[in-house]
Amino acid sequence: MTTWITICDTCKHEDWAERGMEQTDGEVLAALIEAQADGTAVRTRRVSCLMGCDNSCNVAIQANGKLCYTLGRFEVSEDAAQGIVDYAVAHADSDTGQVPYREWPQAVKGHFVTRHAPLPEDT
Repeated sequence: MTTWITICDTCKHEDWAERGMEQTDGEVLAALIEAQADGTAVRTRRVSCLMGCDNSCNVAIQANGKLCYTLGRFEVSEDAAQGIVDYAVAHADSDTGQVPYREWPQAVKGHFVTRHAPLPEDT
């Protein structure tokens, strides 16, 4: 099973326009995550809007048959991107998608927004 990092590329912090950004905060974070994920066991994809605007910047960590997580409230930084990728790699290594708290990268602590149970198997 492949673990995916789904990245909202339309996320913007409230001061986005005042900072004169040419790209959204989500686009900048997506590029950082994609660079950090290159060569790992996880894959990335961009989507336009995860509907978590109050929690930008948002990502989802997902895999079939595993717990899925939405994380947000990230500042755009290489540390945040690396923490997201490191957590996703641990998610990929887990049979259930659950990663023990003691193994969470510091950069993701305090950023979990939701957890979703895996979809049931069709029978």
